Amino acid sequence: MRHHPLFGLALATFGALMLTPDALFMRWSGMGGYQMVAWRGLMMGLVFLIFWATTSRHRVRDLGVLVSGYGIGIVICQYANATLFSLGIANAPVAVVLFAVATVPIFAALFARLIIREPTRRATWIAIVVVMAGIALAVFGGGHGDVTLDRAALWGALAGLGVAMVLALNFVILRAQPQVPILLVIGLGAVLAGASGVIVTGPAAMMQGEVWAIAICGLVILPVSFFSLSLASRYTHASNVSLLLLLETVLGPLWVWLGTGEGPTPMMLLGGMIVVVTLAIYLWQTGRRRMALQS
Repeated sequence: MRHHPLFGLALATFGALMLTPDALFMRWSGMGGYQMVAWRGLMMGLVFLIFWATTSRHRVRDLGVLVSGYGIGIVICQYANATLFSLGIANAPVAVVLFAVATVPIFAALFARLIIREPTRRATWIAIVVVMAGIALAVFGGGHGDVTLDRAALWGALAGLGVAMVLALNFVILRAQPQVPILLVIGLGAVLAGASGVIVTGPAAMMQGEVWAIAICGLVILPVSFFSLSLASRYTHASNVSLLLLLETVLGPLWVWLGTGEGPTPMMLLGGMIVVVTLAIYLWQTGRRRMALQS
């Protein structure tokens, strides 16, 4: 099944859809930025490390790859991703953060071209442009028109761009270096981020808020989604994985609406429709092209 031309795309789609309710549970937790970093990082990291310890047949080799440049690079990427996303959501307008994170495909295509000389098809660039337009419409088209570029918004944009860059770099490295142990390197990066969050927050404040909500993020949503997305990057282009990751930007607000009653505006619905239809056409066209090449 892994050799099927659509395996990587299907796995990335599953991972992206699993990630879409993440913002809802973060909202339900009522926690601050570093507190969320602590809980999410420690729980997700421990899940990954436990699975690595119990399933890996090459622990010594994995540890050797861990201290390589590629292994350290993934650890740093996961540390930055876990930290910046929680801090951005907690301290800046969500619209600004999500729109900045939506630039993942641009960075993925750029890093893939620079690092592994992987060409990016014109259809991918067209899909990226249309998807970005749909996300801009969904995020800024209604209910967010009063967002101004103050210090919080600037921080949110920078945090979101940082998340986009490290996610894209993570996907490209994993595609270029399939020997990198996903569970070990991502788990270690998450644990280090979580430990930093505990140090900043302080043990006494860790139990404030709704721990059950953040536990679902750290124990279920993040491990399943990030493992699926990272593994998918070995079976399809990094730009494809990052493009599908944009589903969170559009579908995330719908989960918040179902969970909190904050209904999406008509412009958000229109932007979401543009993204979903574009992705559906892109996946269909990509699948047909790959099956034609293999036949």
